[in-house]
Amino acid sequence: MTGLLSLTASAAEPQLKIQAHLQPAEGAMVGGLVELQVDVLTDTWFTSAATLPELKLNGALVTPPDGQAQHLNQTIDGQSFSGLRYSYLITPNVARRFDIPPLTVSATPGQATTPLSAQSQPLHFSSTQPPGLKPGETPLVASGVRLSQSLTNSATPLKTGDSVTRQLTLQADGALAMALPVPPLGDVAGLSRYLQAPQITRLDDGRGNVLGGQRIDAVTYRIDKAGAYTLPAIAVKWWDVKTQQSRTAQVPAVTFAATANSAYKPVFSITDDLRQLGRNNQHFSTRWLLWLALLAVCIGVGYWLRPALLRARHQWQARKHARQLAWEQSAEFAWQQINPQLQAEPAQLSALYLWLRRSRLGLQLVNAGPRLQGLLRGLYGREPQTAQTLAQLRESLTTLHSQAEQQAHKPASALRPLNPAQEREFP
Repeated sequence: MTGLLSLTASAAEPQLKIQAHLQPAEGAMVGGLVELQVDVLTDTWFTSAATLPELKLNGALVTPPDGQAQHLNQTIDGQSFSGLRYSYLITPNVARRFDIPPLTVSATPGQATTPLSAQSQPLHFSSTQPPGLKPGETPLVASGVRLSQSLTNSATPLKTGDSVTRQLTLQADGALAMALPVPPLGDVAGLSRYLQAPQITRLDDGRGNVLGGQRIDAVTYRIDKAGAYTLPAIAVKWWDVKTQQSRTAQVPAVTFAATANSAYKPVFSITDDLRQLGRNNQHFSTRWLLWLALLAVCIGVGYWLRPALLRARHQWQARKHARQLAWEQSAEFAWQQINPQLQAEPAQLSALYLWLRRSRLGLQLVNAGPRLQGLLRGLYGREPQTAQTLAQLRESLTTLHSQAEQQAHKPASALRPLNPAQEREFP
């Protein structure tokens, strides 16, 4: 009887299905956002994260999936399937037709003897230019835009030498954060302007679904002269995909006044030099000539060292990017995402799969230990107990992490198991 059951289980190979959808399916705009949703489904469970191909489209910016995925449960032809939904974000830069080729996705479902591959169906969409734009104007296409501002004074009341910081927050639903326009924070007579680095982030629902983008810009104005000042109103033009109309989001002008401060001296004061120059207006003073000579030497040295400084800067940026990339591709980074995903509604397991792969436990679920196998069968087996199983899985995270560290320090075996079929698991 045992041999008959094993033979029946071996004959029932798991299935892998790939489905692709465009959201929205029609009405794409230049500068807007099109989401390519790729569903990776199986009738058992996955022992590792799926491998998705790179997608390139001429005339469009494509952002690949970032590791976040949405858990799915579907019924296809009367059979239950579960899996994950990954999203490519596409921003068309030109008005044209875009053809998306079939995407080949590979994954290893539970009870599979080898990794499986499947293809999605080809898709296409067309983008159009929003009407009413000037030549060279970058469109902001969104389903909703919010623009707000705040003003922070360094002192009350304001005097010369104090500063005022103006912060603008732009949020756009259905748009990439990198596509948001830069607000005009220009110079104002009597004020010294100091721009701060913008904060660009994406807006999501906490479950891997991108809702839009956010950009926060700030500028600090130092008051150089006493008087009344006005920071001009700021407007952002955008195209509403819901109403198919051009709209404008704006914040009003800001006014303030500052009184004189006799104790304030500019950081780079030339009062003494002007006084010395006034004493002898027949010729340049020796001090001015020395300053001009020093300035010329500094310009010459800077021009001569510019290539070396640029190379050093590029090398520093490359090292910084490499360190960040290494961290994001590490097992510890994936480990930190597991607990928040398990507490989400619904719970997600993509970070757990990613951690298993990066912890050198191999692509086979059997290498992760029988306890984890039993937990995953409780999620994806024929009689799932999702709530109880997730609670047990959260309690076992510390044990799993310790097992992974012990497994990483073990020497790799050079011999394959004599009977690989013994590693297979059946619910």
